Amino acid sequence: MTGQQRREQLIGIGRSLFATRGLDGTTIEEIAATAGVSKPVIYEHFGSKEGLYRQVVDAEFRILLDSITEALSTEAKPRVLVERAALALLGYIEERTDGFRILMRDAPPSQPEGAFSTLLSHVTARVEHLLSDEFARRGFSAADGAMYAQMLVGMVAMTGQWWLDSRQPDKRAVAAHLVNLAWNGLTGLQKEPALRSAP
Repeated sequence: MTGQQRREQLIGIGRSLFATRGLDGTTIEEIAATAGVSKPVIYEHFGSKEGLYRQVVDAEFRILLDSITEALSTEAKPRVLVERAALALLGYIEERTDGFRILMRDAPPSQPEGAFSTLLSHVTARVEHLLSDEFARRGFSAADGAMYAQMLVGMVAMTGQWWLDSRQPDKRAVAAHLVNLAWNGLTGLQKEPALRSAP
């Protein structure tokens, strides 16, 4: 195994163990035993258990942020952008469950406020820009875009946390309901919401 392959192996093992037990509940001995290496190999690659954890968090953070940023960066109507962002988060949860559990659980030393909180701040800033433009276009106060961005991102994030364990209904149905509430409000809810973006 090359040095890079070993590093990737250790990150994968660390991700799995950290997702199950958390940073404090995982020992360097468990990581080494699962990988079939001695503890010094882990120290050589990452310096410490915390160093490995930081690498796992940074990788997951970047993957999720890139996915949501890409969903919000393409030209589309605001409603479709909300759909895409919700699907990006739910898709990440579905495909990288361990990564999402880690982002939700422990604050790494490099992000004392928490990886998920930091991520949501980045996403909220992007959504705020989109909402401010849309509000101004419709004659509403563009300044209110910041408040509504917090509400919208918070709603999607909390729903993602709930869906992490329930997985019912499927992600497209959950995204449709999220957009239904976000777009139509409680008084304008549609009985059978559907997404407008392509599958």
